Amino acid sequence: MQELNLPPFDCKVIQSGENLLIWDVLRRRNVVLTPEEWVRQHVVHYLINHRRYPKGLLSLERAHQYNQRQKRTDLVALDSNGRPLLLVECKRPTVPITAAVAMQAATYNQTIGAPLLLLTNGLQHFCWRVNFEQRTNEQLAEVPVYNPGLKG
Repeated sequence: MQELNLPPFDCKVIQSGENLLIWDVLRRRNVVLTPEEWVRQHVVHYLINHRRYPKGLLSLERAHQYNQRQKRTDLVALDSNGRPLLLVECKRPTVPITAAVAMQAATYNQTIGAPLLLLTNGLQHFCWRVNFEQRTNEQLAEVPVYNPGLKG
């Protein structure tokens, strides 16, 4: 797998038939190691090990409704009351983070309501603080350390 612009972690990868599988600490099982999954696993470990997000408050592929269609988020970090705190959209490293990707994530976040939004392909990372009341976004230099009291 490609070297990413995220801290390395102690990953457990095994071969199963034609597939490589990676141990997912959140789902507690092996999952197929796709390029997007490689990015997602790096982000999960970065949030837990470097930004102090509690593992029990991270939710992968959480379902939500958008325009009467069922969608899934890549990763959502919750606050201590179970409300969305950080919405993460992961792309494979070959997919650039464009304005269209940002618009897709921001649109999803209108129904999710997380005050933090992270877009990453493992090489480029863009993080914003979203203020829903003032309808503003502030680009951040990095993902903030876990703060369960953060409001949008």
